Amino acid sequence: MARDWTPQAQRVFRRQLDRVYLWFTGAFFLFVGALAVLEQIGLPREWIGMVFLLATIGVYAAIGIMSRTIDPVEYYVAGRRVPAVYNGMATAADWMSAASFIGLAGTLYVHGYSGLAFVLGWTGGYCLVALLLAPYLRRFGQFTIPDFLGERYGGHWPRLIGIAAAILCSFIYVVAQIYGVGLITSRLTGVAFEVGVFLGLGGILVCSFLGGMRAVTWTQVAQYIVLIIAYMLPVVWLSIKQTDFPIPQLIYGQQLQKITERERELSEDAAEIQVRMIYRHQAGILEDKLQDPGAALLHDRFLAEKHLDNLRDMNAPAAEIAEAEKALSRLPRDEGSARELWSRQLAEAQTKSKPLNGMPPHAQPFAGDPQGTPEERQAFTESRRNFLALVFCLMLGTAALPHILMRYYTVPDVRQARQSVTWSLLFISLLYFTAPALAVLVKYEVFHVLVGTPFDQLPAWVAAWSRVDADLLRVQDVNRDGILQLNEISIGADIIVLATAEIAGLPYVIAALVAAGGLAAALSTADGLLLTIANALSHDLYYKMIDPHAATARRVTISKVLLLVVALAAAYVAAQKPADILFLVSSAFSIAAAAFFPALVLGIFWKRTTGMAAVMGMLSGLGVTFYYMVMNQPWLRSAFGITSPVDLWWGIQPVSAGVFGVPVGFAVMVLVSLVTPRPPDQVQALVERVRAGVRQT
Repeated sequence: MARDWTPQAQRVFRRQLDRVYLWFTGAFFLFVGALAVLEQIGLPREWIGMVFLLATIGVYAAIGIMSRTIDPVEYYVAGRRVPAVYNGMATAADWMSAASFIGLAGTLYVHGYSGLAFVLGWTGGYCLVALLLAPYLRRFGQFTIPDFLGERYGGHWPRLIGIAAAILCSFIYVVAQIYGVGLITSRLTGVAFEVGVFLGLGGILVCSFLGGMRAVTWTQVAQYIVLIIAYMLPVVWLSIKQTDFPIPQLIYGQQLQKITERERELSEDAAEIQVRMIYRHQAGILEDKLQDPGAALLHDRFLAEKHLDNLRDMNAPAAEIAEAEKALSRLPRDEGSARELWSRQLAEAQTKSKPLNGMPPHAQPFAGDPQGTPEERQAFTESRRNFLALVFCLMLGTAALPHILMRYYTVPDVRQARQSVTWSLLFISLLYFTAPALAVLVKYEVFHVLVGTPFDQLPAWVAAWSRVDADLLRVQDVNRDGILQLNEISIGADIIVLATAEIAGLPYVIAALVAAGGLAAALSTADGLLLTIANALSHDLYYKMIDPHAATARRVTISKVLLLVVALAAAYVAAQKPADILFLVSSAFSIAAAAFFPALVLGIFWKRTTGMAAVMGMLSGLGVTFYYMVMNQPWLRSAFGITSPVDLWWGIQPVSAGVFGVPVGFAVMVLVSLVTPRPPDQVQALVERVRAGVRQT
């Protein structure tokens, strides 16, 4: 197959792609319209969800089958012939993961202004990609990021550390995507979450397994079309419903003003205050229990057994006895389980004892008050500091994620690498400019429509999502008045987008469309991440370090086998529900920033950087970041058995641990480079060639 395409051949190829994807977009609209008509006729919701799931995964699978290959250039970098606009679209799909599609608007809903850190960090990161990395990596012209580290710094150690870091951040990231796949699949089909994880895994594997980067690229273009239509349509519909204006990005400010007024009403509402007092009382009880969990557990078990015995002695109705037996069985098994359960319940009760269900006012920039009490001033300072730290980590992590940087190896030349970044930003901005509007419009619906509804008149979607996972949505009549108060709702950020259509009262086919869009976002990113991990193991570790003479077919086969193994391992971890999607994704950014950003930037722009400096800098930056996360993040503390008190440095949350790791990495690389011999002349010449080639483009 020809590797170097003439401009004429590239234009012909581009026109062919235009026709194919234009037909695909038209067919997709007809497909959604047909299902909408069938829903009106009476097609059951379960069938609609199943059709969406099977049809979309079937299309992705068909693209994967048609794109199958064993050619290494096609498998690893899609033949280096992806036009800039389509690479931008594929990059946007690769980028807009379950965290962006599912989690971003949910985070903005829960945290308000502070959630904008994700928008600023993720979009700002692409400016760094365009200025500092993408054109230089394309000029370098290899397959992977560890390839660059191995060639630039020499020896196996930089490559090996790059492999380990790529696998670590990509695995964490892919677990979040497969978690999202399980969540969406279970909602569409009604199967258990754990079953949904492995059902969705089939859709991931069929693309990346058969055709590598070529299959993943053309699948991601189709997935971007699906996900952006799915995201935009219900938001526009919701905007028209609330404001009679079809451009939510321009009109949601007026809804935000109404939310601010409603927040003041809810903070002073008598029923809301009553609910908060009840939760404050529960928090006090739980605090007492946690003083001596063992004794409290024995006391609770004694009371539960005594109550059960009394019911049996009185020949109480079977239903009451069964309920008492369930209450006894639900008690923690031992002191450790009791401490964990009650600590979690205490945190929830403390949150719900605050106004607005523990959420800050949506338009308030930071927590606390810079002119208030010492505690309020400290809260304000730490909130602002965490906002900036998170933006920092997300920007540098974006510029260092291996599965994103790999995309710029797939275009024909340096010029199109630059253009790809521009197209990527355009396609990504369509979603990111819409997410704040979506969060506001949904909060308006919840605050003005859902809150105050009698429990016996709650919409069907509340019960449906409660069945998927009670941690995602739960309502409880705490004050027994039969009316839903805001603090009686426990709603997870991960379902805000997926439930938007149902919250707005739109037809179920739109809800299924949104779920299909979320599935496309999760699948597209998971494909790229799994391919990054498999390539790091098969190409960088096996071919470059173990068997440089391996046959082409053998290299690609090993990559496919490793991809399958990694996918199954990630699915198993995702089924355990280790943490929320946004924390998993954000931690991957901190790890990528600390491990790769200093080594990549200094490797391109400072010829004096040495291989030993890169090794020491990557290890130190990664070590500091991972240490801070393990010592301070609740789930990681539990996993590693950490019992020492949490020790936050300057109040920085563990999700932003990269704010410590990146400066350490830079400092170590600079200092070690200054005290070690200069890199060989051929390495310095390589750096100069790469930089000169980009300047001339």
